[in-house]
This record gives sequence, C-alpha cells and structure tokens, in this order.
Amino acid sequence: MPETWDYTLYIPNDLRAVTICRRTLRLILTLHGLIGLVDTAELLAAELVSNAVRHTKGPAALRVRLTPQGVVWIGAWDTDPAPPEPPCPLEQALESEEGRGLGLVGACADVWGWEPSARFGDRGKYVWCELGA
Repeated sequence: MPETWDYTLYIPNDLRAVTICRRTLRLILTLHGLIGLVDTAELLAAELVSNAVRHTKGPAALRVRLTPQGVVWIGAWDTDPAPPEPPCPLEQALESEEGRGLGLVGACADVWGWEPSARFGDRGKYVWCELGA
C-alpha cells in the first residue's frame, strides 16, 4: 500500500495564483517521486484552478493527494456551487479561443468530475480529476 499524502493550497481570486499552483504541484510531485506525472498534472491543475479563478469572485484552493489506491487526485475548489459547464468535444475546443479547459481535462485525466463542497463557510464545489500514479 503506497504512502498517502494530502496538500491544500488556498489562493486569492487572482490569475497569478495559477502559476503558483502549477509550481507548487510540480514541487509536491517531484518530492514524492512522481516526476513522470508532473507535466500532465500541471496542465490539469492549471485548467482547473484558472476556471475557479476566472469564473468566480471568491477565494479558491488547489488540493492534491495520493489516495491509498495509488491515484493522484487533483481538485480545485471555488465559491460557486453551480456545476461546471459540460466540456465541448476536444476537436471543437481546440479551434476555440476559450472554453477548452474541461475538454483538455477530460482528454488527459483518467477520470474527472465535480462535487459540492464548502470552505471558508461558503458553499462551493470541487472540480477534480485523477491520474494513475
């Protein structure tokens, strides 16, 4: 059974936080010996966190953990409890200037989804994805 871990980085509603999340995630995965997942995980986290920051007005958070099943779980929490818009097909999304985020997540992650959640006393949601370690 692999060693499990769980990190959460709380961020303000600021697009610069996306870069901070990417670099933090890179460091976490590298220090835990998961360097082979870094590039894909960074892309996924950047899409999830940028959606959280762009489409809501409150704080956000990046959460990354290794589950007992050996899966890296990446989630972005935001203050909007509404479900995310369904992704458009990746072929269509690649031709668009915006709206590609969840299409990329769906194409690159093993599985993704969303769930209601609360942080800071506010209702909100986690949009998450998983990568097999």
